Amino acid sequence: MKRSSFLFLLATAAFTFTSAHAAEKPRVLLLGDSISMGYTPVVQKLLADEMTVLRPMAKNGKAENCGGTNSGVANIDRWLQIDGGKWNVIHFNWGLHDLKHVKADGKATSDLATDPPQATVEVYEKQLREIVGKLKATGAKLVFATTTPAPAEPMKVYRNNADVIRYNEAAVRVMKENGIPVNDLYAFTQPRMKELQIQPANVHFTPAGSEALGAEVVKAIRAQVK
Repeated sequence: MKRSSFLFLLATAAFTFTSAHAAEKPRVLLLGDSISMGYTPVVQKLLADEMTVLRPMAKNGKAENCGGTNSGVANIDRWLQIDGGKWNVIHFNWGLHDLKHVKADGKATSDLATDPPQATVEVYEKQLREIVGKLKATGAKLVFATTTPAPAEPMKVYRNNADVIRYNEAAVRVMKENGIPVNDLYAFTQPRMKELQIQPANVHFTPAGSEALGAEVVKAIRAQVK
């Protein structure tokens, strides 16, 4: 083989290897309820050139709501295998569904403070520990997002911001024990609730609010891939 032909083949092989290597973007999994469903497209857009960002999807092609830790414990194994698994970073949250109040059947939501939460803070912490154990077993870098605030005004589903704080405290305790960094979306949102959340009295966010949360999530993810 002529030297020129050999060098051409070598250069071609090197280019092919480099291109394939560049295509292997870090893989990110987002787990969370409707709040994360709102910021997922923002995160995917902002990280499109750097990472592959996925989340659970329902059979109808729409984003799947990961609900409370009851749902988390039941589905975490399935979610971790999305698109073959092998995650570099997992950004996750549970809490807003756990602390909402439900009827005696445990399914229908309630607007009454006298009805119980979906999961008590003790059950929430126990189940969150179980989920974290499975997340750690993946070897991915983990980031927990605190639950965002609940308005003080009455809502169709009863949530109390004092409970948000209690559940966040329990979650942060679990994260500290496991060495998992916390993306404090509660602290980010709390001073700007009227600006970022749907009005009046809604735990969900406006498009601009989801954009703001998404930008915070991107910062937290990028910090783990440096």
